[in-house]
Amino acid sequence: MTGRGRDVVLAITLALLAGLYAWWFRHDRHLAAVLLVFVAPPLALLIGVLAQRSAARFWAGVLALFWFSHGVMSAWTHRETALFAWTGIVLALLIVALVSIPGMRARFAARKAR
Repeated sequence: MTGRGRDVVLAITLALLAGLYAWWFRHDRHLAAVLLVFVAPPLALLIGVLAQRSAARFWAGVLALFWFSHGVMSAWTHRETALFAWTGIVLALLIVALVSIPGMRARFAARKAR
C-alpha cells in the first residue's frame, strides 16, 4: 500500500470513528461535551491526514490508545452498548496499525540490509 493509499484508509477510519461516536452518544444529555471530546478530535485529525501532515498521523496513533481503552472499558462495563464498544476497539486497532506501517517497514528493511 502506498503512503497516499494508507492515508486515505486512515482518513476513512477516522471518519468512521467520528461517526461511531456521534451515533453512539446521540441521545446523551451532554451532547456538546461528547462532540468536543469524542467527535471533534478524529475529524480534526482527518483533515490533517488529508493535508499530509505527519503530526496528524502521530497524534492519531496516540489518541487511538485512548479510543482503544475507552472501547475496552465500555465493552466490559456496559453490555448493552458492547457492539459500539467493539467497533471502536477494531477501528482504534486499525488506526494503530495504519500509523505503524512506515516504522515497521523501516525497521525490518534495516534488518534485511544487514
